[in-house]
Amino acid sequence: NRAVAENIPITSLPGPVALITALTSTGFPMDKFTFLGFLPIKKGRQTLFQALIDEKRTVVFYESPHRIVRTLSQLRDALGPTRRAAICRELTKMHEEVRRGTLTELAEHFNKTAPRGEFTVVLAPTGF
Repeated sequence: NRAVAENIPITSLPGPVALITALTSTGFPMDKFTFLGFLPIKKGRQTLFQALIDEKRTVVFYESPHRIVRTLSQLRDALGPTRRAAICRELTKMHEEVRRGTLTELAEHFNKTAPRGEFTVVLAPTGF
């Protein structure tokens, strides 16, 4: 948290899965987190989003570039515009990007910038 607050660049060492690399790059609490894999595309999606409203753990999941804009917009609508998140893409590669902000800021960014690569989304716990 301190490194992110001080704008100190963070580079995580690659591991066997993107979720840990993403989680350690966000500045969000890591003592308790949950990994959801890929979200349901249709059935159960809204129910899942409702369950995340009061989630006290950091939440990590994967998303495709074809669904990231829709997912961020749906999360913003369900969890509120100021919920913090991080979008991590191309981790450990030349075009690595970790973008932190509110769900509103992230949705606006990817509405303007064509999403490329595979995404790991990290949602901050409620109240963070």
